[in-house]
Formats: sequence, structure tokens, C-alpha cells
Amino acid sequence: MHFQHLLGCWWLWARLWGRAPAVWGAGSGPVQLPWWEPVPGAAGEHHFWGCLTPAWGLRGGPSPGCPRGSPARPPSLIALRPCVSLCSLQHFLQLEQIGGQLSASLLHSHDTETRATMSMALAGDVIAAGQDASCHILRFRLQGPDEKTDNSAPSKAGGAEKGPRKRKAPVPSEKGEGDTRSEAGEVAVETLCSVQTDFSPDALQKAVRVSADHSLLATGGADGFLRVWEFPSMKKVLEFKAHDGEIEDIALGPENKVVTAGRDFQCCVWQRDQLVLRLRWDENMPGVPDKTYRYQACRFGTVPDQAEALRLYTVQVPHKRGRRPPPCYLTKWDGKSFLPLLTQPCGGEVVSCLSVSDSGTFLGLGTVTGSVAIHVSFSLQRLYYVKEAHGIVVTDVAFLPESRRGRELLAENEAALLSVAVDSRCKLHLLPPRRSFPVWLLLLLCAGLVVATILLLQLAFPGFL
Repeated sequence: MHFQHLLGCWWLWARLWGRAPAVWGAGSGPVQLPWWEPVPGAAGEHHFWGCLTPAWGLRGGPSPGCPRGSPARPPSLIALRPCVSLCSLQHFLQLEQIGGQLSASLLHSHDTETRATMSMALAGDVIAAGQDASCHILRFRLQGPDEKTDNSAPSKAGGAEKGPRKRKAPVPSEKGEGDTRSEAGEVAVETLCSVQTDFSPDALQKAVRVSADHSLLATGGADGFLRVWEFPSMKKVLEFKAHDGEIEDIALGPENKVVTAGRDFQCCVWQRDQLVLRLRWDENMPGVPDKTYRYQACRFGTVPDQAEALRLYTVQVPHKRGRRPPPCYLTKWDGKSFLPLLTQPCGGEVVSCLSVSDSGTFLGLGTVTGSVAIHVSFSLQRLYYVKEAHGIVVTDVAFLPESRRGRELLAENEAALLSVAVDSRCKLHLLPPRRSFPVWLLLLLCAGLVVATILLLQLAFPGFL
């Protein structure tokens, strides 16, 4: 199965409210995707932990207690194949459904030398990867099984390919029922350019986002500056100080508006370098003192069955943790007026990452304690939850794209969410289909209740009728 998009970006919408009354069945729990193939005779043990970005990428940062630039690198799932950056590698994976189960196989390992991939965005066949203080622009190409490849040739800025051995995806002789295997060759990666995008003493490129038309790239990091670039040429268009402190997340909206979430308790809407407004999620919650919460993540999403509508979703987490930690909050905003529409608590575990499905129907959350949840965007209510699905911090989550090929992988499930964490695991969470009840059956049950009530009243009070 080849993806033009991987987990992120802005997802396709399932028809949630257009059917008869329905309920979701309980999930069967996460599935760990088997794909790791160690190098024979390699010394030591490789770990990956990660992040998921819009367009099937995983993004993340150093694990708690680990210095920035340490050997443990975050994985990054990306385009055509999920790609995971671990240690100093980026890995391209192929996701298939074989025998009714999803399976991931390693296609290619791209060496990033000593640079850690902390954030990632995808635009067609071009990848923007935030690595330490810089943003690296890569172009990848899927080579067919019959094409000759020179695996010994180094990429322009990456050196030789290292780590787990590359292999071609299996080519089945017979395709079983329900399988979505496809012939595949290998991935060729070319480095187009590299630009320094963070200039703080402890530089870290934390967020990269590509505009919907793939013409602009926005970056933000530890120095608090928002920088906008022509993409993929990386000619600087705009640069200004957006936050007093690190920029945690960036969302690109309509009419050239950019939303930034910072560690300075602010979530700001910008048009070029002009501040449009500062979001106030707690203005209708007088019981919340100032600077109790900070913004952790922000994402735009569409509205099911409303082509012109747009929503912004933000996550607010407690700035300090006590013995009885307060809940985190999830807020839905109008994507044009930026007025808050709904705020709901989303549990006592600190949220570490947020993702929106293609259709805007579902929201995925990961927490610092390793739990994973799926909420419905309409009411922000939780539909799926696995406590401590990972052993430690979930660094990113991303939904399976809802394209035609993505739906083949989903099979009968409503949605599929991938999560990556510091425990060196990538897990798949399936939201099972709702159990629908036909309208005629509901009417029949109601009629039966009415008749039964009348009969009981007649028995209890003779002469009632």
C-alpha cells in the first residue's frame, strides 16, 4: 500500500451523523506493528521514539532526562511509506493488510548523520525535516522493482545508508482475500537544501508546517521566532518574534493566517507579522487563574458535511503539576472568527500531542504517561482510550489517511490511529465500526413499550380503558 499522505495533514471525513442512531463497540486495544529488522551482527540495541506529523509523519523531541542531541532520536513517519527516524536514520516503511491484519515492512533507511529529526511535514514528494537547529528539504522517489538502483551511492548530504538493512517489500504470488499488498521497490532520497531555522543557544527546530497549496513553509523552535519560507526553495519570506520562549506548535489557516502555541501561556493568531488576536480559552471559565495552563498543541480541521467550514482545536495542559493534578482541556474554535465553541476536560494525564483525522471527525491524543485516546470532534467526547498503551511519553499520534487506499487498510473500522513513544514502540489503534439500529426496529420497540404500558395499567387499574 503506497501513501501520498501518512498520518497527519488534514483528514478525510467519515459520515458520522448521517445514519440511524448508533453506538461504538469497545476497542480491542492497540496492535504493535512488526517491522524492525536488525542488522546481523550489529553491536548494541537500537531504540526509536517518535512523533507523527501532518502528512504521515511522526514528530517529537528529546525524552525527559535526555539532553538535546543525545543518541536516542525520535522517529518520523512520512510519506508514501511511514518513515521513522531513529538514532540518526530516517526509515521508510510500507504498510499493508495481509491476512486481515496490518503489517509494516522496512523499505529504506536514510542516514541523517548526527542530526535528530524532531519535526516533519510532507508536500507531495518533498519532505521538510526539522533536524536540530536546521530544516532539511528532501525529495524522495519510489523506484519500481525493475529499476536499477545504486544502493552504495551516498545522498547529497546524508552519507551512506546505515542501520537496519534495506529490503524490497514482499511481492506475493497470490493475493489473498482482504489483502492490500502491492509490488514495491525501494525509496531513493535526495537532499535538496538545508537552512538554519533556529538561532537560540540551545537550538531546536520544534515545528514545521507546509501550507495547503505547498507554496509556503512555517517553522518555529526554541528561539520563539516564527519564520515563513518559500517552499521548497527555502527563500525567507517573513521572520518575527512570536513568543517569549519556545514555540510548541504551529497551524496554518485560511487567508494566510498562522496560529502559534508557545510556552509563554499564549496562543496567537497572526497575519504576516501582525498580531490578529490572542486566544482566550478560559474567558468563560472564571475559576481558572491566569497562567495556570499553557497551550500544548494546535491543529486545524474541516467540518464533516460542511465544505466551507473550518475548526481550530487546541490542547491546554497544567503549567505545574501537584499531588492532585488538574485536568487537561480540549477546546474547539471557529476557524474563521476564532471564537471558542466548546471546551471539555480530556483527563488528568498531561497531553503531549494532538492529531485531527482527514475528515475532521476524530481527534487523537497522546499523553506523557503513555496513554492514547480518540475523541469525536462534534462533542469532544472520548470514544476510545487505552491507559498506558506505551510505557512512557507518547511523542506523536497520526491518523491513517482516509483516501481510497487508506480505506482499504481501514477495512470495516471507523478510523485507525498510529502512536509512537519513547518506549521504542509504534502501535496501531483501531476504532471499530458502530453498531447501527434500523429505524423500523426502534419504532417497533417504542410501539411495543406503549402497548405493554397500557396493558400493565389495565391490569393494575381495571376499567382504566
